[in-house]
Amino acid sequence: MANKEQFIEEINKGYTFKGDSIILGGAVLEGEVCTDTLVRIPLKTLNRHGLIAGATGTGKTKTLQVMAEQLSSAGIPSLLMDIKGDLSGIAAESPGHPKIDQRHGSIGLPFVAGTSPVEFLTLSDEKGARLRATVSEFGPVLFSKILDLNDTQSGIVAVVFKYCDDNDYALLDLKDMKKVLQYISDEGKDEVTKEYGRMSTASIGTILRKIIELEQQGAEIFFGERSFEVDDLCRVNEEGKGFVNILRLTDIQDKPKLFSTFMLQILAEIYATFPEEGDVGQPKLVIFIDEAHLVFDQASDALLDQIEAIVKLIRSKGVGIFFITQNPNDIPDEVLGQLGMKIQHALRAFTAKDRKAIKLAAQNYPLTDHYDVDELLTGLGIGEAIVTTLSEKGIPTPLVHTMLRAPQSRMDVLSAGEIDEIVDDSYMVKKYNEVVDRESAYEILTGKLEDAHTAEAQEELAKQQESAAKTTTRGRGRAEKSTMEKVLSNTTTRQVGRTIARELTRGLLGVLGIKTTRRRSTRRKSSWF
Repeated sequence: MANKEQFIEEINKGYTFKGDSIILGGAVLEGEVCTDTLVRIPLKTLNRHGLIAGATGTGKTKTLQVMAEQLSSAGIPSLLMDIKGDLSGIAAESPGHPKIDQRHGSIGLPFVAGTSPVEFLTLSDEKGARLRATVSEFGPVLFSKILDLNDTQSGIVAVVFKYCDDNDYALLDLKDMKKVLQYISDEGKDEVTKEYGRMSTASIGTILRKIIELEQQGAEIFFGERSFEVDDLCRVNEEGKGFVNILRLTDIQDKPKLFSTFMLQILAEIYATFPEEGDVGQPKLVIFIDEAHLVFDQASDALLDQIEAIVKLIRSKGVGIFFITQNPNDIPDEVLGQLGMKIQHALRAFTAKDRKAIKLAAQNYPLTDHYDVDELLTGLGIGEAIVTTLSEKGIPTPLVHTMLRAPQSRMDVLSAGEIDEIVDDSYMVKKYNEVVDRESAYEILTGKLEDAHTAEAQEELAKQQESAAKTTTRGRGRAEKSTMEKVLSNTTTRQVGRTIARELTRGLLGVLGIKTTRRRSTRRKSSWF
């Protein structure tokens, strides 16, 4: 009993904050929920980033849902990567359930159903506001890193951006980029070489192939206009609730390059445009990246370096990032070390490798006298997790086994009709789904080449006309040739005539030669007798 009282005192002290906070659930000791011992997360430190990890089916997505709706109620908007397609229910009220009431009764927290304002976003053909960015917004450095180019190839990309800036050629989509690359390696080679130096045709070809590879993963839909403004992610509704922006990515799992491209671009855009906030009472935006291994598995070293740098710096902009994945080992150590909050659901140990991974995962958490973390990680039930975060002073809170509260919204997906209704009323859909294709590098260079070809054709026609006029002038005063003379003087006729004559001569000589030989042979034979 003394141990339980000591535990409750420690948890209440570690998870009570002066500023606003959200409630994750209730503390658990030796399999029993300690009623009214609540595990809270201070809003002030949510921009220190976090991790939600655990095996499939342990409740990671519902934890994400709980956090997003709690943030919305506190007036904090969020961006959710919905790769599995099961987060749309956050827009509808939970119907409730006896098991939910039982769970909340043990926690000591009344269950109140509720909804959050939702915007659906898309990178592909899913329903929702379309997210786009122009090639120019990426800039030469970021664009080169996406394509995983070497220094020489990156230099060519930098020249392309410079050339387009100098000539007012807008680089909006990938066809603009391809057209400029084709132009500087062919018709415009002399022009560009004179101004910017010689560039390897082989390197240009490599860049084009990598752009085509990116296109094959659907990137031509992402690059273009109208360009998405990240400030629109920070909207609140008339009731003061933050919008939950759900990016629907159910058809993107086999396109990791596109997903990492989008993530890098949006993080870079937020970092570049959001003002410095410093330490604020609550974040202005929280980003949840589900299936985070898709960002890191296929990313090049250069891309990883860029992501790591932005994660380290973006907290000063008042933005928090949470990675959701099956195992903490999916996250690079440099990023994992930046995550102040960790929510760890159950891990499964089916092999020796799994057991080794669990021992390593246990080392990511603060030491505790109340739990055997290795054993606890494999014994957690669905909707349970071990939690640690940062206090308002930046000090890690005690590790605590937590019975998580249930989402206030529906835990299943919306119907197609319900999604259509939200999309039809969406401000962002009306703003971003308009197709814009203004004149850019592709149209300008295509017109330039067509004009050049037209000029060449007209010049050639003028030369032919001038030559014909001279021929007519030289022929004046001469008697008109007869038809037979025209035929005989015609070059083709003369050539045919020579060919026929040559073949007749060869035939006749052949015949004569044979006959001559025979006559000579006859005379010789006659003289021998």
